[in-house]
Amino acid sequence: MDIERIGIDLQDTLIELTDLSLQTKQLHWNVTGRHFLSLHEQLDGLTAEARASADVVAERAVTIGYAPDGRVATVAKESPLSEVPAAQVSDSRVVELVVNSLTTITERVRPRVERLGELDLVTQDLLISVLAGLEKQRWMFSAQQS
Repeated sequence: MDIERIGIDLQDTLIELTDLSLQTKQLHWNVTGRHFLSLHEQLDGLTAEARASADVVAERAVTIGYAPDGRVATVAKESPLSEVPAAQVSDSRVVELVVNSLTTITERVRPRVERLGELDLVTQDLLISVLAGLEKQRWMFSAQQS
């Protein structure tokens, strides 16, 4: 088992999920517009899912002997996600921002899933599950775009 390669894939996923959870909570607090309530609640669900997935990913890393790093400084330095505004954000812009973040993450997780098929089937299965959840969330948010 290539612990270093598997660990890096898990670490990269952990960073993305952690940033996603922070972004969605920020947007949850600051969404405005006609669809405020439904998005406010939907963002809470996505935040919870991202946090739970991050926890599972980090625990898998520890299980295989790789030390995960979910510190704020690490996430801020290494996340590929674009920043979200530190102000109120219209409901349509929130949807756009979330779809963009979910697209970025799913496009980055998919090659990891493929690579892990040759390295560790248990970790691959875990990331397949994470990816399925992210893709579902992406679909549910993108369905709101007009």
